[in-house]
Amino acid sequence: MTGKPIPAPPLVLASRSASRRAMLDAAGVAYAVSPADIDESALKTVMSGEHPAFIAEALAKAKALALRTEGLVLGSDSLVECNGRMFDKPTDRIDAANHLRWFSGRLLNLHSAAALARDGQTIWSHAASAQLQLRPLSEEFIAHYLDAEWPAIAGCVGVFRIEGMGVQLFDRIDGDYFTILGMPLLALLAALRRFGQLPA
Repeated sequence: MTGKPIPAPPLVLASRSASRRAMLDAAGVAYAVSPADIDESALKTVMSGEHPAFIAEALAKAKALALRTEGLVLGSDSLVECNGRMFDKPTDRIDAANHLRWFSGRLLNLHSAAALARDGQTIWSHAASAQLQLRPLSEEFIAHYLDAEWPAIAGCVGVFRIEGMGVQLFDRIDGDYFTILGMPLLALLAALRRFGQLPA
């Protein structure tokens, strides 16, 4: 007599990101949340000069490895680079406005990565990139945009939610939608199937 298969321990998301939780929810992935506590600024300083996609993937790995728990841990990170300068999340509304002024009329490169760790070892990681061409932004639009979107976008690198009013910032977008949301979801789902976290 055979019993029912023992379910895999829940995936643990090492992130506070609402957009990443929403992606996993919509995709039907069961998970728990336990945000990782790492010094991102120190890690970025150590990796200064590396390609932003490499840094995003390294940060995703660091977040996944920061938790010691049963089962798989998912770390993820996104970085924005524009005209040779890397950007973090805005510190306040004034900083957000300054970011938008810098982005105005320029090409924004967004790099998103995800990593899976088990028993203190990275077992999978992936980075993807997207290019977003900003239209010229007037001071009037920036003020109107932040009136509508702040502080909801305070935690968004790039100061936008593509699924919301942030789409008004752009003339052209080249790249995977989920990468722009903040995580290379299709590659992640394939990895979760490979490691038995999702039915194949």
